[in-house]
Amino acid sequence: MNSKYKGIIILAIIVILAFLLINPGTDYERIDIVGSTSVQPLAEKLAENYMKSHEGVRIYVQGGGSGMGIRSTDQDLADIGMSSKELSLEEKKNITEVPIGKEGIVIAVSNQNNISKLSIEQIRDIFNGKITNWKELGGKPGEINVITREEGSGTRSAFESIVMDDTKIKNSAVVQSSTESVKQSVASDPNAIGFVSFAHMSDDVKAISVNGTSPSEETIYNGDYPLQRPFLFLIKGTPTGEVKNFIEWIKSPAGIEIIKEDKIIPI
Repeated sequence: MNSKYKGIIILAIIVILAFLLINPGTDYERIDIVGSTSVQPLAEKLAENYMKSHEGVRIYVQGGGSGMGIRSTDQDLADIGMSSKELSLEEKKNITEVPIGKEGIVIAVSNQNNISKLSIEQIRDIFNGKITNWKELGGKPGEINVITREEGSGTRSAFESIVMDDTKIKNSAVVQSSTESVKQSVASDPNAIGFVSFAHMSDDVKAISVNGTSPSEETIYNGDYPLQRPFLFLIKGTPTGEVKNFIEWIKSPAGIEIIKEDKIIPI
């Protein structure tokens, strides 16, 4: 054999052996997490931090919505489901809820707006178009400009579930694709109103008290603030192995610290 080709073959063997030494195989424990797009970012952070200290574990997180999280758990298609809504009695038959936190939904207006409190019924009537002017609520005269999130947003789904009852957000509402865009629209318009997650609330807009209760970590934690939703992990049967270890780690000081950093109220 030509010495040139011998050298190429030897080099190729060395490269392959080096690769195998660096990547000894895919012998690891896999955990699949599926469900709520609202819970997904927190789940990804928890998974990332867990894998740093557990090299033999790979955790894959994907969205799809709370409904998919419930179905995937029930049908054994995922090790852990994610939901940002309470399960019905029927859904709970084969599934155990593991609460990991609570999140509030804040009704936000401009800092220039003199309205500071609303009832859930008033909020519903603003967003469905029944109330169209701030003067109807004791505010300064001005047409109310409703700002909402896009269809499929987890925050919008939770807001509709808690607030809208059997009505719909009016078609003329301005649709924004992120919480930051909602806040910017509200902050720049004295007549605007929108909803944002408590985790992303800031001083550039004003939080409205709902049914006489202002959103805060305390009122969300104790359940007094009415516009809130759970962040749930879902398990079918009794967790074992790395799934059990991961769930236990989430409830440890290390896991709770990550939940707090994401401005979710830990349970």
